[in-house]
Amino acid sequence: MKRDIRSVLLSVVAPCYNEAEGLPEFVRQTTLALAPLGCRHEILLVNDGSRDDTLRVAQELAAANPAVRVVNLLRNFGHQAAVTAGLDLARGEVVVLIDSDLQDPPELIVQMAVEWEKGADVAYGKRRRRDGETGLKLLTAGIFYRVLRHLTKTSIPEDTGDFRLMDRKVVDALRGMREHHRFIRGMVAWIGGVQVPVYYDRRARFAGATKYPWAKMISFAIDAITSFSVVPLRLVTYLALMIIVGALMSTLLVFVVKLINPGYFIPGFAATMITIIFFGGVQLLALGVIGEYIGRMYEAVKARPLYIVESVHGAEVSAPGNAAGVPPVA
Repeated sequence: MKRDIRSVLLSVVAPCYNEAEGLPEFVRQTTLALAPLGCRHEILLVNDGSRDDTLRVAQELAAANPAVRVVNLLRNFGHQAAVTAGLDLARGEVVVLIDSDLQDPPELIVQMAVEWEKGADVAYGKRRRRDGETGLKLLTAGIFYRVLRHLTKTSIPEDTGDFRLMDRKVVDALRGMREHHRFIRGMVAWIGGVQVPVYYDRRARFAGATKYPWAKMISFAIDAITSFSVVPLRLVTYLALMIIVGALMSTLLVFVVKLINPGYFIPGFAATMITIIFFGGVQLLALGVIGEYIGRMYEAVKARPLYIVESVHGAEVSAPGNAAGVPPVA
């Protein structure tokens, strides 16, 4: 069956955290970008517990534009949870994920829609250039994606974010994956289907400051690696085996020296202390890696909702999902 973007409802999901200053411009540019498609659309602004006037501004935008809906979360649950809330409430046969800071150009949605009409299940934005970001951040991001590629069996595209257009079947599959430590771009890659890149130059923020300081970036990287790979656990095992082999060889060496020269004294108090500290650090590192995985199992066992919706503003909600963030049982 031939796909025609003009015959479907397109949902744009945009998480918002302290984006009051740039939100009107985001809605304006997104509305203009969607006009050439000629399709029905909705713009879901997910307020993730913002501390500024984001909620008020979003409500005003919803009152002025019937295509805008506002999902207000009870508190700040994090970017990935906010994206999940938007996906759960999106009603479109085609869904676009995009941040509301205008670093990702809304006009690229048209090109993504063309790829969907050609048969793509996912059209994801792939960055050629990233303006407004430091060289250190670009370097660490590049290292992260390339390390992740070697640690996981899932082919996760490099130099991408969550900016993408997805077919409804992919969205439904994603909604069924309820893990707490979420790495959505990796989860989408795991689902499979026809996934094609759309290249673009990422812009600097329109307004405000980044919501991803180094602490959050490190936490996000840990979530990504532990969600898609058990290689860290295997590395700990390999390291333990090497240490055991080294210890056995050292013991054998000492025994041989004692046999050859019983009176020989091997000095080395400093070396002994260094060795003890080294192995103690290795043990703590191993426990830390294991603890990361156990902590994730603990979060999963509690089975708490990923988010809680306080209120929804705008068009009447008839989408799947509920306020607790758990999809209905089929």
